[in-house]
Amino acid sequence: MFSSKPTRRAVFATVGAIILAAAPRIAFARRMRVAAPGIRVDVAPLRANAGDPTASWVAQFLPGQLQAELARRGASANVSVRIDYLTLGSSTGGIGPAGSSIDTIQGSATMNGAEEPVRATNSYYPSPVDQTMIEQSNRIRVQQLTQALAYWIAQDAAR
Repeated sequence: MFSSKPTRRAVFATVGAIILAAAPRIAFARRMRVAAPGIRVDVAPLRANAGDPTASWVAQFLPGQLQAELARRGASANVSVRIDYLTLGSSTGGIGPAGSSIDTIQGSATMNGAEEPVRATNSYYPSPVDQTMIEQSNRIRVQQLTQALAYWIAQDAAR
């Protein structure tokens, strides 16, 4: 009977090759998270009101979404956004259309020197699966809210 036992050198070579193959993807993913120089997002007030991981999720999602929305509209603006509050409605359903809950995000945006209050809402339709994966569900809800906010901020910046 033949038994194959990999040598230590072969194992290290294989692991090294896997890491080298994944390195460009990892570097690209890190580049994509960095906001454009003209986009700044302040989540300190949100962190004081809602804490983490909510504030961290907003800081992760909003700069890239805002950059994409501005690029889609061909707008070039210096944008500084301060997020004060984020409220997720009931995860078991609410009083909205078809039993949806209303999620809201609000703060202020300064675009080329002019400050305006900003707010966005999103309807959340509960799912039984969400009850077992609450953190993942909330992360998706925050991502959808920041996408809605980025849409409205970019629309104002394009005017």
